[in-house]
Order: sequence, then C-alpha cells, then structure tokens
Amino acid sequence: MQQAMPMLQSALLSIPGIRHAFFTREGGVSKGFYATLNAGLGSRDAPERVAENRGRMAAALGVAPERFVTAYQVHSPNVVVATEPWSRADAPRADAVVTRVPALAVGVTTADCGPLLLADAEAGVVGAAHAGWRGALTGVAEAAVTAMEELGASRRRIVVALGPMIRQPNYEVGPDFVERFAAEDPGSDRFFMPAARPGHAMFDLAGYIAARLQRAGVGRIEDLGHCTYGDPARFFSYRRSTHRAEADYGRHISAITLSQ
Repeated sequence: MQQAMPMLQSALLSIPGIRHAFFTREGGVSKGFYATLNAGLGSRDAPERVAENRGRMAAALGVAPERFVTAYQVHSPNVVVATEPWSRADAPRADAVVTRVPALAVGVTTADCGPLLLADAEAGVVGAAHAGWRGALTGVAEAAVTAMEELGASRRRIVVALGPMIRQPNYEVGPDFVERFAAEDPGSDRFFMPAARPGHAMFDLAGYIAARLQRAGVGRIEDLGHCTYGDPARFFSYRRSTHRAEADYGRHISAITLSQ
C-alpha cells in the first residue's frame, strides 16, 4: 500500500471545494541530488522519473496526470488563464496560472522562489503564482489577483498562502539588487538588513511578497514560514545546490484545484 504523499497545507485553503498542496522533496522516485520528488521538467533528471513524480502529485490532488499543469516559467509578471490541459510543448510562457475549471490542477515549480496559491472559494476561482524577486518586483502577485477578478473573483475574498521559499537569514544579495528595488519600489528598504559582507544585504522575499499582496487588497494571507535553503531534508534549493557545486537541482510543485 502506497503511503500518503508528504505535503504542506494552508489553513486558509483547507476549505470545501478546494484541494491544494505545497509538495516537498519527499515521496517520489528520483535519485541523487534529485531525491526524491523532483518535478522539474527542465531538469536533467530521468524524464520517466519526473513523470512518475508528477503523476503521484496529481493523484494526491485527485486529478488525472494530464490535468495537472504548470506553465513555462520565465520570471515575469505574465498570467495565463487555464481552460483546458496543455502539454509541455504547448505550455504558455507565464509565471502565474488561474482557472475556474473543476478538476484542473494549476501549479508552479520552485526551488527558492516564492510559491503562492490563491483562491476565492465563493466565486470558484483559484490560481498559483511563481514569485522570485523579479516576478515579485514586477507585480506577478498583483497580476494573478487581477486575472482572478476577471474570472469573477473578488480581491477582498481572495485568500493567499505563501509556501516554502528562501528566507532572509539565507538570502544574501548585492548592492545592485538593493539599488534596483530602491529605484523601482521606493520604501522597500525595510525588507533588507545588513549582511556580514560590506555593501551586501539580506533580503526578506516572503515579507516583500506579503506586503505587495496587502497593498493589492486581498482578503487574507498566510505564510507557512518554511525555508528551502535551511531545510535540505525536506526542500530543494537552487542556491544551496550552487553553493555545493552540484550539477543540477530538483524542483517542487505547489498546486491547487477546484474539486469536481
């Protein structure tokens, strides 16, 4: 008998009519530094193992594997509305996916960037967004909220959960990074604290994303608080893999669906 798939869940999204999961790196079939639940279609992992891992995640959410979709992510504020499944070859280039179609799970892949799952249960509209620093700064979270509104959601009813991502104690950035935020989003200096290296800073990505969502007027926000870099047993991390000089890294999926 197959064990239940390890996953993290938000209290805000644990409501009738919606199924969701922030999957960890546990519960799959991949090996080596991809162990075990690597969902990265763009990784150099064996494709059949990635397919098996994604199939297990789809099953955990109660959807068919072909109805478990992610976009081709490009660190943008672009949003796509999913009305039917697509193949990897046809995947739209976007960093957020929203839908009102039941039994169609929409997700994002991450390995330090911030995964957001969004829902307006009353309107029957859900979404997922990938917010790295570029996407967060250029407004992917707000764009996802607007796209959901266009499907009938109300931003004041939308609840958002922030999943595992790199956290401030492990996210050192250089002076050019800080200067760009200061220029494009005045007042963002509160999300930086001094680093040990002169001229560098530690960036609070989760806090910044939450502030942007609050500014956008969403109903409620829950941050699950997990750090990808700081918990190698449960999470993949692009930055940690880089520091270890590993040849590649695994990716998580965070996904949400309307029950049929």
